Amino acid sequence: MDVFEAIAERRCYRGIFKDVSIPRDVLVQIIEAGIKAPSACNQQTPSFVVVDDCATLKRIAEVIPTPACKTAKAMIVCVSDSRSVYKGLSFYKEDCAAAVENMLLALTALGYSSVWIDGALRFDQKAEKIAKVLKIPDTKHVQVVLPIGVPLAQEPRTTRLPFTQRASFNTWSNQT
Repeated sequence: MDVFEAIAERRCYRGIFKDVSIPRDVLVQIIEAGIKAPSACNQQTPSFVVVDDCATLKRIAEVIPTPACKTAKAMIVCVSDSRSVYKGLSFYKEDCAAAVENMLLALTALGYSSVWIDGALRFDQKAEKIAKVLKIPDTKHVQVVLPIGVPLAQEPRTTRLPFTQRASFNTWSNQT
């Protein structure tokens, strides 16, 4: 699958995953895609914890009790480092977002599905609870969780507004 096919096929899958394990070499391939993402001043602020241990997956699913988390055969946790990298500014959110999108495209190309979980982590100290489970130092922050698996059912892709409503050349024109 080329990159444009992966972009077209990528969906947020929130449903139940099949009982199919994910080989570690595939997980490494997905992480490598995240590692190759651009980062501000090449400071490479995101780090990743790959979870494929059943007991640890269950503990994370207790924190985020969604169908995807409860049935995921692996999870990737993107951990951010909010240190300043340029003139007192931190770009950890942008760095993490670039890495996560690369990983989502890679796992799609490899036949897996996921959903980008970040908003849910901001409530009820879920990020902190997951950090404790994974023994992440206090100087780092759980930014995104990607439950990964083979989808039980294909979900339709949500519709996107057309180019003419989202983009224009040279000046702002007719965009919503």
